[in-house]
Amino acid sequence: MAEEEELAPKPVSASEVTLVQLMEITDANIAGIVHGGTIMKLVDTAAGLAAMKHCGGPAVTVSMDSMSFLAPVRIGDTVTVKASVNDVGRTSLEVGVRVESENVLSGERTHTGSAYLVFVALDDEGKPRPVPPVAAETQNQRRREKEAKIRRETRLAHKQAILEHRDQVEQKQVAPPHDGEPKDDEGRRLGHRHFRM
Repeated sequence: MAEEEELAPKPVSASEVTLVQLMEITDANIAGIVHGGTIMKLVDTAAGLAAMKHCGGPAVTVSMDSMSFLAPVRIGDTVTVKASVNDVGRTSLEVGVRVESENVLSGERTHTGSAYLVFVALDDEGKPRPVPPVAAETQNQRRREKEAKIRRETRLAHKQAILEHRDQVEQKQVAPPHDGEPKDDEGRRLGHRHFRM
């Protein structure tokens, strides 16, 4: 019964996270533009907090599905990082993150980045454990949930295609040469080598 309660659906709003940080000289390069790695660390931190809140325990980053930098962030800007759970699998979940910068003098806000990260929930022994379903509450959340499912299908298809390609390459490397294939004087296959005259 306790396990069923743990796995009761949780609304997206229950695990939303917002971080705000002032960008300083140590965050930027000599041109005054904030390092992408600084933004990525904030993104991973916010997404990790959202994942842990949803799971009710430890969750680790498995992959950053994508990170788009849409506009530069400059020294003196504040950066707001908003993270929320888009969708869940059995032991994994996708967290979407929106990054905005604000010029504190003018008040101008800019959407500077977006990211999608995948996390896995861990039990006390460090092994994957089931995560609660997520309950989308708004039309926008339902759209993000559907898009997350598309990204998951794409990731799985991409992984499968790479594994199949590697299997094909390994089979070709161990396959004996065909009798009709051209060979050099020492019996080595010439394959598709290009010769210059």
